[in-house]
Amino acid sequence: MNIPTDIWVSALIRRAGLEGAFAAVTRRGDARAGAVLVRVWNSRERQMALFAEALDSEGRSIWIRPIAATTEAEIEAYVQRSVRIDPDLWVVDIEDSTGRHFLVEPVAER
Repeated sequence: MNIPTDIWVSALIRRAGLEGAFAAVTRRGDARAGAVLVRVWNSRERQMALFAEALDSEGRSIWIRPIAATTEAEIEAYVQRSVRIDPDLWVVDIEDSTGRHFLVEPVAER
């Protein structure tokens, strides 16, 4: 990210709130340069998705789904492993009736 993480996270939470979704920081990392995981709960389908920032083949920032899991337990296990590896990691949870992630950056499709 080109802007401090805490500002980027605040903007994501605001976008989600303006669209009627609930979003909250469930883990704070480094305010300036912490990586971010975004967990999205689709309340209609009762499934979860996880998004993480990555670089594409040309070095541009994109968002990917690092695991294909859709259950809360599998995604939580991945998040806990990630936190052990990177203590500066942020985790943002979004709950939306249709599972929107509210990321404005490119998101790679699986």
